[in-house]
Amino acid sequence: MSETLVVNEIYLSLQGESTFAGLPCIFVRLTACDLRCSYCDTAYAFTEGKKKLLDDIHAEIQRLAAPFSNSKPETRNSKLPLIELTGGEPLLQNNSLPLMKQLCDDGFTVLIETSGAHDISQIDPRVRRIMDLKCPSSGEVARNRFENIAHLKSTDEIKFVIGSVEDYEWAKQQIAVHQLDAICPLLISWVHPLTPEQRNKALKLVPLGQTPITRKDLVERIIADALPVRFQAQLHKIIWPPEQRGV
Repeated sequence: MSETLVVNEIYLSLQGESTFAGLPCIFVRLTACDLRCSYCDTAYAFTEGKKKLLDDIHAEIQRLAAPFSNSKPETRNSKLPLIELTGGEPLLQNNSLPLMKQLCDDGFTVLIETSGAHDISQIDPRVRRIMDLKCPSSGEVARNRFENIAHLKSTDEIKFVIGSVEDYEWAKQQIAVHQLDAICPLLISWVHPLTPEQRNKALKLVPLGQTPITRKDLVERIIADALPVRFQAQLHKIIWPPEQRGV
């Protein structure tokens, strides 16, 4: 594979989110994103990165995965560690598609974190797609590509990042209107406050009229409304400082 990708970082850690939370995972963070969500905690990936051959990326993944080669498979997966493409926005680089296919061919469980603003239909069907639906406080709600919903499978996941009461009500409405809980697992994350190191002047401002919501209030609303979702904490921000990279 002589094609290239612009890569921000590749590292082995624990999966901090999704229904796979807590499992060993190799993250391939690609450079560039065309959204500027108000709460983005990886703004460094907007521009930082180096061009790498797909062969070299594949070799680095194999090197990081090698210590797991003699372990028994985890019950949900053919082998560990998981592999996740994230960003930035991985789908901005077309060569993310053949890389994911190769990793699936290798027998890995492959995940992709995508903003939901780009067509997911060309992704290898073996890949677990974790797709955002951007809520109002992100400043990017207009970028949601609702056509993607028709391409989601039961092995995919939809994520809502909630920072306000309005976000919660919007998410609840989308779940009902599109009957999302009948399609795939639904994830709700609370907007973790950005540290000074994470703030980037390019990020959108939270739109006017948003009412901040606490993590406790969010959880209590989910329970009171019997909302069919999984609340998730970002494990990596509990284990390591929230601004730390490579975890």
